[in-house]
Amino acid sequence: MLERQAAQFGAAVLKVEAELSAQIRYLTQVATGQPHEGSSYAARKGCQLALNRLEYARRRLGELQRGCQQLLEA
Repeated sequence: MLERQAAQFGAAVLKVEAELSAQIRYLTQVATGQPHEGSSYAARKGCQLALNRLEYARRRLGELQRGCQQLLEA
């Protein structure tokens, strides 16, 4: 009986250890910005970069338009 309880306790400790290790790995990924299951960081970052490129393209096209208008008016 004591051996069975000791074995059960040992199994419970191993299970807790495995769950804690999984949580530590997850938190390490989150804290370092690495992609992890369920993370939306990479998608948000990609979207923000795309919006930045779009804004740059709009500014550049506006500059080109003004330059063309000046040439046509001259």
